[in-house]
Amino acid sequence: MTAASATPGFWDWSFNPPLLLALILAVLYRRGDRRTVTSPRRRSEQRWMSLCFYAALAVLVIALSSPIDALSEKLFWAHMVQHVLLLVVAPPLMVVARPWVRLWRALPLGSRRSLGRSFGLGERMAPIRWVSRALGSPVPTFVLFSAVLLAWHLPAMFDATLRSVPLHALEHTLFFATALMFWKQVIDSPPLRSPMASVQRVGYLVGAMIVTWGLAVVLAVAPHPLYPSYAHEASRPGGISALADQQIAAGIMWVPGSITFVIVIFVYVHRWLTPAPIRARSSRLAGEH
Repeated sequence: MTAASATPGFWDWSFNPPLLLALILAVLYRRGDRRTVTSPRRRSEQRWMSLCFYAALAVLVIALSSPIDALSEKLFWAHMVQHVLLLVVAPPLMVVARPWVRLWRALPLGSRRSLGRSFGLGERMAPIRWVSRALGSPVPTFVLFSAVLLAWHLPAMFDATLRSVPLHALEHTLFFATALMFWKQVIDSPPLRSPMASVQRVGYLVGAMIVTWGLAVVLAVAPHPLYPSYAHEASRPGGISALADQQIAAGIMWVPGSITFVIVIFVYVHRWLTPAPIRARSSRLAGEH
């Protein structure tokens, strides 16, 4: 088989667990949405949040079930596209969507009561509640997000994921889960709210962006390919070298990977610099539409 024929095409989508999970979540969200009463004043806002939720699911499907997933086995830059989608695109969309109440209401009432009592009051769940509170605060979340990002990009760990499907699935799950926790700290997602002020959120975002830039710089300036699995590929789609592939991946992490950070930073800098009376008046006007 030639390299060209082995290159995934536009129609090479996979019916895999991520796609199935996205479909299940879409059905649950729709069911919960029907069970939730939305006031006329908030319907426009709710339509926007629903669009963000479905967009987040679409991004997850593109990252994990589209030809990008197959292409990532041969091209490091395609693999990096997956990581950017899982870290800085799908999670903030999900947080903006605030789907938690609707997903909860999709469950039968009896199940909700049973789960609520178990998780809220059950002694067996006390350690889980403690871990949730500990990891849900800003500093542990930042450390966990950064550690997961950097650890999985160590050459030994990264190559191991390319040889093991379960390990690869764990990597992607941890990327999305820790990114969801991270973005929840900087974007309020009722009933989940961050204790940080606007200026603190800006510093939080800048710190995380520096971590991603550090990884990008290491990949960009390395004099040789860092990942043996890609370095030993006999041929690559497009005929690029392993080092060029790695440098393109660095550019993807550096530039597209920074866009969400920059957008949210500008939002909070604007809020920080805007006088409180003007912010309050803007909020009242927004609520009137």
